Amino acid sequence: MLRRLMPGLVGVAPMLQSVGDSQRTEPPMHDIRAIRENPQAFDEALRRRGLDALSAELIALDDARKTATSAAQANQERRNALAKEIGGAKKAKDEARAAELMEEVARLKEEGPALEAAQTEAGKVLDDRLAAIPNRPNPEVPEGADEHGNVEHRAFSGSRTKLATGRQHFELGEAFGLMDFEAASRMSGARFVVLKGQLARLERALGQFMLDLHTGEHGYTEVAPPILVRDEAMFGTAQLPKFRDDQFRAGEEHWLIPTAEVPLTNLVRESILSEDELPLRFTALTPCFRAEAGSAGRDTRGMLRQHQFNKVELVSITTPDQSANEHERMLGSAEAILKKLDLTYRVMTLCTGDMGFASQKTYDIEVWMPGQETFREISSCSVCGDFQARRMNARYRPKEGKGAQFVHTLNGSGVAVGRALIAVMENYQNPDGSVTIPSVLKPYMGGIEKIEGLKS
Repeated sequence: MLRRLMPGLVGVAPMLQSVGDSQRTEPPMHDIRAIRENPQAFDEALRRRGLDALSAELIALDDARKTATSAAQANQERRNALAKEIGGAKKAKDEARAAELMEEVARLKEEGPALEAAQTEAGKVLDDRLAAIPNRPNPEVPEGADEHGNVEHRAFSGSRTKLATGRQHFELGEAFGLMDFEAASRMSGARFVVLKGQLARLERALGQFMLDLHTGEHGYTEVAPPILVRDEAMFGTAQLPKFRDDQFRAGEEHWLIPTAEVPLTNLVRESILSEDELPLRFTALTPCFRAEAGSAGRDTRGMLRQHQFNKVELVSITTPDQSANEHERMLGSAEAILKKLDLTYRVMTLCTGDMGFASQKTYDIEVWMPGQETFREISSCSVCGDFQARRMNARYRPKEGKGAQFVHTLNGSGVAVGRALIAVMENYQNPDGSVTIPSVLKPYMGGIEKIEGLKS
């Protein structure tokens, strides 16, 4: 299994020991009460995910938790009652009765820690089991086992002539002398790259263009978040504990973010918002870090699958009744990037077997890559319902009705900058080997028309 680490970082840490323990304040990520009320619906949702029925097991674990809780509470209630009886016996100067009652209190105190430990352990077992169960898919999500079950939602063909084939991005970049994998490997190992000169500027231009469009036209607020986060933040967005092997650990207390979804979504953790504040829309351009532990042997050439890459992320926090519309809006925002770059792409609705762990429904945008003669993912836009909000304890107060409710969270790539760079290089390549700069990027490139000057 691939485990190359950035210089100065320690290995991927063991599974979180704190997740699910007695110190965690977040509610369960699945509502056990809802599972009890309709176990058949829960099991059917898991079946669509390709999983076995779990409601009976979860209800049994909840019964065990309730039994342990009742035993601990009964112990404490009896001790409280005995304290009053002891006071009455002493007041009546019945020393024998007081001594007898005090002996019972001592016995109950001795039993108390074991009962409390059993209560804590029963709660932890249930919470850990719930934490390992993926989100339930929306009913309209197509059923399927893997990517072959995905369904095309819509497609877009740019105004430029679509290249059927061409040189791959790394062939172009190395011919320019501006894409150096060997130097990166000497410093950091496999799955890193050094970009130079006009390619480095083109990558920067793409990121700035995306941010300007999302903030200026799509209503997102730009955020410059930390790229180091603690266990709780990674648990909140469901990178932990299930996907710990795909993450980079930095020191004893932090993780490098795999996507800005983590800090942007966690901006509302342990908060109660007013409905008037929603929706919240955030965007950020950050480095992202992924161990790619499960992708050994895949896309080893070029920049498609890197340990470190830049990405513009979109995150929305909204009410349950608006989350479906917000999902379509977010997808449109991501598509706008590719339309303005005049790139050919298609939108795929992911099937139940290909969706992410935290997602209820996901659209993938796949851009045409003539160098590979295929479409490749460049953005993934997901609605998560209240799945992440429960893990973060993020709520809002409705204008009408009593009590706080969980918000709905959404996230999407707006878009992956490195893959956009690849798409531009391959789709805008010319017969002489040069790469034309898309018109929307020229202001960010100082008016440069082309990247040329290929090595012989």
